[in-house]
Amino acid sequence: MSELAIGDAAPDFTLPPDSDGELSLARFAGRKLVLYFYPKDDTPGCTTEGKDFSALAAEFEAADTVVVGVSRDSVTAHAKFRNKHGLTVLLGADESGAVTEAYGVWVAKSMYGKSYMGIERATFLVGRDGRVAQVWRKVKVPGHAAAVLAAAKALG
Repeated sequence: MSELAIGDAAPDFTLPPDSDGELSLARFAGRKLVLYFYPKDDTPGCTTEGKDFSALAAEFEAADTVVVGVSRDSVTAHAKFRNKHGLTVLLGADESGAVTEAYGVWVAKSMYGKSYMGIERATFLVGRDGRVAQVWRKVKVPGHAAAVLAAAKALG
């Protein structure tokens, strides 16, 4: 599968969330959408990233932008994660892996000499037209949510 690029149609998806109804590309049609993919609930980097996006929730809302975090954790795990850390962003549970694969973020990784498959920390900004407007791959968490917000504001 080729990597998603700016201008590509965002792959359609439907995910069960931890709250607030089903999440889908169609549900957010006409609004800007940030899909940030993260490896695992309640790990240090993922917690910081969720808190950073949550801290900017009002500004994303003012920019008519919905923020959805996606991992392969369960709906139950997402609910615990959200409640434990006071997260306000929507969290989608991609237990089947269909969405992480469609967005090309299920990749080969290695740690301590062992190879395994996992989620690459990546973010996609989808414009009102349903097309990918910006892509961040191999995301470093510090400052990332603010950079995504700036891009969402600039998108208009």
